[in-house]
Amino acid sequence: MPMHNISTDLDQALALLRAGELVGIPTETVYGLAADAADPAAVAKIFALKGRPADHPVIVHLAGREQLADWARDIPDDAWKLAEAFWPGSLTLILQRQPQVPDAVTGGQDTVGLRAPAHPLTHELLRRFGGGLAAPSANQFGHVSPTTAEHVQAEFGDRLRLILDGGPCPVGVESTIVGLTGPQPALLRPGGVPAEAIEAVLGRTLVHHEKPQTAQMRVSGLLDSHYAPRTPLLVGPLGALENEAYRRFESGERVALLHRSQMLAAVCGAECHAMPLGAEDYARALYATLRAFDGGRFDVLLLEQPPQTAEWLAVNDRVKRAASRFIG
Repeated sequence: MPMHNISTDLDQALALLRAGELVGIPTETVYGLAADAADPAAVAKIFALKGRPADHPVIVHLAGREQLADWARDIPDDAWKLAEAFWPGSLTLILQRQPQVPDAVTGGQDTVGLRAPAHPLTHELLRRFGGGLAAPSANQFGHVSPTTAEHVQAEFGDRLRLILDGGPCPVGVESTIVGLTGPQPALLRPGGVPAEAIEAVLGRTLVHHEKPQTAQMRVSGLLDSHYAPRTPLLVGPLGALENEAYRRFESGERVALLHRSQMLAAVCGAECHAMPLGAEDYARALYATLRAFDGGRFDVLLLEQPPQTAEWLAVNDRVKRAASRFIG
């Protein structure tokens, strides 16, 4: 994987993107697989490499709010307020698209998702690129999202010519998505920016849409099964997981137990791993941990269900979509 001088890498990334090729890029949330969003043929390469359904929209990444009107029309005041408050940052806005935005980006819908990532390396890339970059997570469709350059390399190998290495992602889960095309602003996906912070800026409550996919709106990262390890992942309270671990060990299965208990020393037959106690640290570690325990060493992964409080909303959303099933 190319890991050179940052300036040289940026020059190479710009040349590849302008030639219609793909580049792996870091953001503060997860790593993205980037292409020129104005070039439908380049965007099609993202879908082909990821194995992503053609009607599934991708988020367009911008350098800042100055580019909003290049991609969106009829922009409400709420969009400008949120962009001012949270861009660059982990917030995606769903807006009415400009007519020239390719269907390849929007999945054929009349809306487009826009965000300005906060990672300094990608912010500089976007500033120099001048346009928008379509950049879903840099992984096979539905698989655990990548939070390091090494994760991206493991997904695609030599099929991706350049990965900009920006270190581990400091947020670790995808952006919050807010829909601004209806009568009220709607939380479509919890993520790196808490809903409470968005509501404080808007001065009103967000509508929570549990199933925007069924409301004639397809949004990135909201399929029922998403962010999933290839090893079956069972989620539940610790007591139920301990019983499950014993039962599966007796059946000869290889078991990993990912827990939050500081008191848990060992469970018979399971490899135990302590997850972080705080919501932000947990989010930062979640995908990397799932990847570390995925890959054939275990027959099943058991994950203790995180707390069900507001600060854990984004984590619980990802866990729900990653889980094969819930027990207990």
